[in-house]
Amino acid sequence: MTYDVIIVGGSFAGQSAAMQLARARRKVLVVDGRKPRNRFAEASHGFLGQDGKAPAAIIAEASRQLGLYKTVTQLQGEATEIGREGDLFALTLADGTTQRATRIVLATGVRDELPDIEGLQQRWGKTVIHCPFCHGYEVADRPLGVLAGNPMSVHQAQMIPDWGPTTYFTQGQWEPDPEQAALLDARGVTVVRSPVVELLGEGTDLEAVRLNDGRVLPLGGLFVAPKTHLTSPLAEQLGCALEAGPTGPFIRVDSFQQTTVKGVYAAGDAAVAMANATMASAAGVMAGVAAHRSLIMPD
Repeated sequence: MTYDVIIVGGSFAGQSAAMQLARARRKVLVVDGRKPRNRFAEASHGFLGQDGKAPAAIIAEASRQLGLYKTVTQLQGEATEIGREGDLFALTLADGTTQRATRIVLATGVRDELPDIEGLQQRWGKTVIHCPFCHGYEVADRPLGVLAGNPMSVHQAQMIPDWGPTTYFTQGQWEPDPEQAALLDARGVTVVRSPVVELLGEGTDLEAVRLNDGRVLPLGGLFVAPKTHLTSPLAEQLGCALEAGPTGPFIRVDSFQQTTVKGVYAAGDAAVAMANATMASAAGVMAGVAAHRSLIMPD
């Protein structure tokens, strides 16, 4: 079968794109490897109508609903290669099969590269978090920290005091400039220059951090900005242009989620510098609508 649209990635962005195309009665294939970025989080927050639900439960329900549309096919698998065959795109999966479509939506997401600090990985998505709007409420009123990892970390440290007393850990690399330091001071943020070398606490709880100079500081939540990497090579195989974001590269798109390659759309964390579930879903909606529109008016 040749599909109208193949969507690679079945999390918030991919499912949202699929729903619009399903309702437009387009033949759609959703290919998903079932390794979403948010699998480490116990709950999704700030997503209207879904607040507090496990991300996997939200996606499972979305998949069930998509399954009610006869023109939608959902396939678990890893997409490994993509190319052109005349007017079609040919997508090869890890099992060797090839699927073809007139349009492509890349909702492939990103992979987080966390700082190499003892005790950090096991707490990721629980008490080590990246977005205050997504998870700050759950650690509010505890002593909180921001672990610097890029030039935007100081901006994050300026925001966090709305959730709790905040310490900004420069890690000896990301020193605030005089203007930033003045705002940190006005916000009551403590600046610590000795690097964090270990996180302490039972299980996934965070009770304190150990510094390179031997000090132990009480802490109940730590915000980090991990480096991000595109999880899939498909965008680069197609020749899509990338942008340099503060944490890593992402796919360049226009206001309709169109990439620099005609017929290829991208949405979700792979196509934006600042991500959350709501924005991923909204971008997926736009990508689905735009892909449908392009099938009617290709120019």
